[in-house]
Amino acid sequence: MSRTGNVVIVQGGGPTAVINASLYGIVRESTRRLDKSNRIWGACGGIVGVLQDRWQDLRKPSPRLWRSIAESPGAALGSCRKMLTAQEAMEAVRVLQRRDVRYCFVIGGNDSMDTALKMAQAASEFHYEMACCGVPKTIDNDLPCTDHCPGFGSAARYIAQATVDLGMDIRTLPTPISILEVMGRNAGWLTAATLLARRKPDDAPHLIYVPESPFVPADFLHDVQNVYDRQGWVVVAVSEGIIDEHGKSLGVTRDEKSTDAFGHALPGDVATTLAGMVTAELGLRARSEKPGILGRCSALMVSPVDRREAKEVGSFAVSWAIRGNSNFMASIQREHGKEYRVKYGAVSLDAVANLTRLLPLEFVAPRGNDIKEKYREYVKPLIGGSLHHYAWLATRSLPRSKPN
Repeated sequence: MSRTGNVVIVQGGGPTAVINASLYGIVRESTRRLDKSNRIWGACGGIVGVLQDRWQDLRKPSPRLWRSIAESPGAALGSCRKMLTAQEAMEAVRVLQRRDVRYCFVIGGNDSMDTALKMAQAASEFHYEMACCGVPKTIDNDLPCTDHCPGFGSAARYIAQATVDLGMDIRTLPTPISILEVMGRNAGWLTAATLLARRKPDDAPHLIYVPESPFVPADFLHDVQNVYDRQGWVVVAVSEGIIDEHGKSLGVTRDEKSTDAFGHALPGDVATTLAGMVTAELGLRARSEKPGILGRCSALMVSPVDRREAKEVGSFAVSWAIRGNSNFMASIQREHGKEYRVKYGAVSLDAVANLTRLLPLEFVAPRGNDIKEKYREYVKPLIGGSLHHYAWLATRSLPRSKPN
């Protein structure tokens, strides 16, 4: 692949707090390495923008503006959820060919890597020389062949700190049971990160449930009752994607049309269901909490490690493509040793497109109601610093005064 030809960047799927850092990394490295005559375009609204031939000139913003964009949540180019057909991939390549695009970068998760793969296949059928490159992004952390995904570290920091704060609140109120629903359709990586909130055995969360382990309602009620009997309050972290032993979602029932563009079922309000179950079966007052997309878009809780790696993996994708490589996703690999370090590599899009990396069961407690401490070692370096913990007064009260 020559050092000439135009660049297009596509953002896909749900944004993260650091997706624009990857965008910035791609633009910055492309500007450094390619001739000034080469155009750098951003597709407006994801792959739909490519099909509609709608672009932004990414050489126009000033360096100062780009630094601000790199620290902004949301997808600066606009995003979409669209399953690209083979025919549409052909049409997209024709659009890019007319604009002499030789480098196509797709920032996204599992489904976006499918988009990048189809673009690569279409370009190959046309015998059109264009590097198609994936740049990982997902708070779910479920892309294969990478140690972790940009966006995950910041979301993990947010949900862990939220669990600390929620625990401080719930332990003081007459509402003794709180069920915190965490994003993650099929994988429990993010839900497991609530473990970071716990420093002592009685700290929240007291119970953690992830999709990798079948959820048994009777066991759940037994676990909640046990914790409540022991200390009088309970915080439960539960993934939105948990299923029972029969493979059925625990969320609110939805109709068959409740799927996204890729056919994935939309997660229901699992925490609401479980809170109702606790109240009905145990007679305990319970409420549910669902941060939802707040957890993926919080710029205030961004992990500096996450933001730095998001930039660097974008930059690496450009350098790897310019060396003549295509049909790859840039990856992050953790190096061995006590000090946290990473290096960047590349894996075939075929190895990641539409595939899901589940949380290994070695991190899940045998009864499926907690996460093992070894997971803390994996996730702690990714959140970029310590959580904020608080002081707490002892609950012992003074002896009652004697009547006169």
